[in-house]
Amino acid sequence: MENLDELPFFSQHKIAKATNNFSSDYKIGEGGFGPVYKGVLEDGQVIAVKRLSETSEQGLDEFRNEVICIAKLQHRNLVKLLGYCIHGNEKILIYEYMDNKSLDSYLSDETRSSMLDWRQRFGIIHGIARGILYLHQDSCLQIIHRDIKAGNVLLDGEMNPKISDFGLA
Repeated sequence: MENLDELPFFSQHKIAKATNNFSSDYKIGEGGFGPVYKGVLEDGQVIAVKRLSETSEQGLDEFRNEVICIAKLQHRNLVKLLGYCIHGNEKILIYEYMDNKSLDSYLSDETRSSMLDWRQRFGIIHGIARGILYLHQDSCLQIIHRDIKAGNVLLDGEMNPKISDFGLA
């Protein structure tokens, strides 16, 4: 994949519709990259939408290069990039949605933390290690994450861990 043509493009209209025009009710987080929204596409697919902060100094060429790199990284313990949107100054990434939010949301809440038995905890640790090994050593790009923390480990519907925020610096 050497250009963006091989990654699905989402129109700004489609993303705005999926997120109810980036409604605060759909906002699920905020990172260094910018706000993250939950969205639902017309076909019912649930997505996570990362909107590049307007204060970011990242240009269009840098954004395209990062998207191409992130799209090349495919591993069961990395959050999957589904597509992108560029509309004027607006730069957006579309990811698979993780039903169980971040590992941090479990570890920082006593009630939710007690829901994780030792078998699940070991599975999460093992999955994180596999994802880091892939990024740091086994992938074609060898990315050093630089910000591994519980908030950047997302959990799917079956509590499988997926590392996020590994591409945009």
